[in-house]
Amino acid sequence: MEPSVYQSYADDILSKAKSAAAAFRSYNQEQVDHIVDAVFKAAFNARLELAQLTLDETGIGVFEHKIIKNCWASLLVYENIKNQKTVGEISHNEKEGITEIAEPHGPILGMTPLTNPTSTTIFKILISMKTRNPIIFSPHGAARKCSARAAEILYHAAIKAGAPEYCIQRLKKKHIDYLKHIMSHRNLALILATGTRQIVKAAYLSGKPVIGIGPGNVPVYVDKTGDIQLAADNIFLSKTFDNGTVCASEQALVVEKKVGLQLKPLFEAKGCFFCSQEQAEKLGKVAFDPVNKLMKAEIVGKPARFIAAEAGFNIPDKTKLLIAPCKGVGPGHPLSYEILAPILALYCVESYKKALETCKKLNSMGGQGHTVSIYTNREKVIQDFTANLSAGRICVNTPATQGAIGGIYNTLNPSFTLSCGTQAGNIFTDNITTTHLLNIHRIARRRPNARWFSIPEKIWSDPKTDADKIKALYNLNY
Repeated sequence: MEPSVYQSYADDILSKAKSAAAAFRSYNQEQVDHIVDAVFKAAFNARLELAQLTLDETGIGVFEHKIIKNCWASLLVYENIKNQKTVGEISHNEKEGITEIAEPHGPILGMTPLTNPTSTTIFKILISMKTRNPIIFSPHGAARKCSARAAEILYHAAIKAGAPEYCIQRLKKKHIDYLKHIMSHRNLALILATGTRQIVKAAYLSGKPVIGIGPGNVPVYVDKTGDIQLAADNIFLSKTFDNGTVCASEQALVVEKKVGLQLKPLFEAKGCFFCSQEQAEKLGKVAFDPVNKLMKAEIVGKPARFIAAEAGFNIPDKTKLLIAPCKGVGPGHPLSYEILAPILALYCVESYKKALETCKKLNSMGGQGHTVSIYTNREKVIQDFTANLSAGRICVNTPATQGAIGGIYNTLNPSFTLSCGTQAGNIFTDNITTTHLLNIHRIARRRPNARWFSIPEKIWSDPKTDADKIKALYNLNY
């Protein structure tokens, strides 16, 4: 039976990637670092061009913030990985007799989302080149041109620096069957899945190892002991960043009533509009699809004025963020779900206990394993949230967006792939970086004080039950 057009296309792409992978294996650390340096510089120098291309093609977000994203993905990621050992022997422990050898995975498939297309492309190329893994890109359909341009610029820089041919490729075919054949191809080693729930699900169904992500329905709690001005500044900075398109951005503000009263004028001074209950209900209808339980694509990353107009009410021209009161969590309360737009649900509650309970419910509504934000000066609050909520990143007194991506307000690895652990079906609960793209082989030498034990004959000769035998094994003296 002749191979299908989809299989032939996948064979061609993966054959080239496999060839690049074989060539990459002969590169030493110096050669790899030279390539990574060239790729970083090319990405950083193209930050303005790629930001404009992204805005022109997708029509979402903020130009200046897209520049920052491209800087983040190039400069900060480069600074984080440039001195890492990723080739050959990366560590040796004389005392323990363990030597660690880094090996690349092989060809990787990298998806890029609509919300962060060029920055994610830059990020995944940098960590792939640093680990000698050829990468094949599958860009979001509505961000193909800007993603392609980013990959093209970085590919030329990599080749000029001595990288193997076809170390960076992209899918030029749009049909889903082309992607599925790539995903399941025998020569593909790993999938870096960033994108819609459907795409991530398809990756997991491919049978290949997958590093995935999860949705980020992020609650932010401002405690009465927290710095109220700092909280207002940071939440506004984070939630308005690129019009809320980062999955780590705050989705719901939870406060006790007294704190809410303190925050309101501070938010209003920054250009936030507090919706009435009626306006909040209108927002929910234009922002969320209750049938599919997903945010509506039409409002993702759009300005606050555009969204308010779609909902049928007017707001001041300078409004940057819509803050909408919400009475409950779950079905019937659309703003309690993840909405990647400048809309922040507001829960004013009676007590700290109720605040913790509300944040826990929000976290369970599609945000498990992702991010939680807290403003407090009480260690007990931090411990309570850590114990009761499922979050891979608990950002304390820092903006959730910038805090979760890492590298600015904290020392988390700067990353545009935020994994969420088994709660979200992911294998890691990390900010994905180079260490996740390596197979570590360990040379284990015989220890000088080798331990040994013998199994007493009576354990096997006595007519005991299997359970008794197993129990006896635990009592052996080494």
